[in-house]
Amino acid sequence: MRTLYLLIPLAPLAGAILAGFFGKLLGRATTHRIVIALMIASFAMSFVVFRDVARGNFFNGAVYTWLTSGGTVFEIGFLIDRLSATMMVVVTFVSLMVHIYTIGYMHDDPGYQRFFSYISLFT
Repeated sequence: MRTLYLLIPLAPLAGAILAGFFGKLLGRATTHRIVIALMIASFAMSFVVFRDVARGNFFNGAVYTWLTSGGTVFEIGFLIDRLSATMMVVVTFVSLMVHIYTIGYMHDDPGYQRFFSYISLFT
């Protein structure tokens, strides 16, 4: 499950990188399909985590150590409980809907691929 917790925020980040660096090469339709597919994956994974947490499981662990100074250790990690799992589902769903709406909203904009990169990055 730890890998799944990491993939939820990394999927939109991967979409942002792909749209940002390769958006012009991929074209409009392929860019938004890739970004939206990764958002759907992120939403689905957050729903799986929500179901797991609803069964009474939770996660509180470090992903990696950022800094060690003397006896103090600074770690980057996740605490996934019922509230954070619920918010993951809500945020990924709303973001998915915004991504879908953006297809029509940005239809004639010359910065179409760049906008999809930005919106996926800030998800």
